Amino acid sequence: MTPLERSQLAGGVWLKREDEHELGAFKWRGTAAVLAALRPDVVVTASTGNHGAATAWAARRQGARAIVFAPERASAAKLALIEAQGAELRRVGADMDEAKEAARRHATAAGWFFFEDGAEPAQFDGYAAIGDELLDELGEEPGTVVVPVGNGALAIGVFRAVARRAPGARRVAVAAAKAPAMWESWRAGGAVDTDSAETFADGLAVRVAIPSAVALLNPLVQRFLLVTERELALAIGAYAAVGLRVEGAAAAPLAVALREGLPQPVVLIVTGRNVDGELWRRAVESPDSFVT
Repeated sequence: MTPLERSQLAGGVWLKREDEHELGAFKWRGTAAVLAALRPDVVVTASTGNHGAATAWAARRQGARAIVFAPERASAAKLALIEAQGAELRRVGADMDEAKEAARRHATAAGWFFFEDGAEPAQFDGYAAIGDELLDELGEEPGTVVVPVGNGALAIGVFRAVARRAPGARRVAVAAAKAPAMWESWRAGGAVDTDSAETFADGLAVRVAIPSAVALLNPLVQRFLLVTERELALAIGAYAAVGLRVEGAAAAPLAVALREGLPQPVVLIVTGRNVDGELWRRAVESPDSFVT
């Protein structure tokens, strides 16, 4: 269980500290659930970083081999974490979705299990545990729970638990304005792809929506908001001011809380801390350099 902490950020919010896991991010919950259920000898996946590291971590714990495809411009800090967990790393493609297609082709040709992040049902159960934990720790019904959305798996799991146990809580999703595929899919009522996903928040940088994830997520989300790159940087700086180092995706819920009036108490999911030092310093020291 990760801690739920009270913070004076944004006038007073609760932080669900998924960044405190040894891997520095929430992804282990989904990968551990999937690999425990399927027990593959070899797993092939694609990731911008945290999912790949978590897949390698879970595979190593059960004696499996992990091959992770990552885009060429992926975070150096996250790539190092993937390799530190024992994965075979392949750098392919301009973005996450190109890396994913390369990984899928490789797995299919070899007859190995392809783990598509966001498409495995067991992931949602793993992430629902985050929702159950925060409700147990808070001890009352939240006014709002804010979850960042990349491929949607985290929000599906957390919001399932919140909808089941705290139906009066407002379920708010947030994505990067420069990677709006899941937001557009929510508005359209079905999967919508975009031409690019150029946000510095790599955990939110999804260009091709997963139809099955969209179908599950859409009815759970009550409000879906977009945040700019500057808002993400300002939120990283706000976290830094209270001693927390977070990555872009983790900053997205706080960016919403800083901008919007939300029903109290507000719970934000702090999804991860794995961010390159240069990018983090730029966000903290020069947030206005992120224009849109």
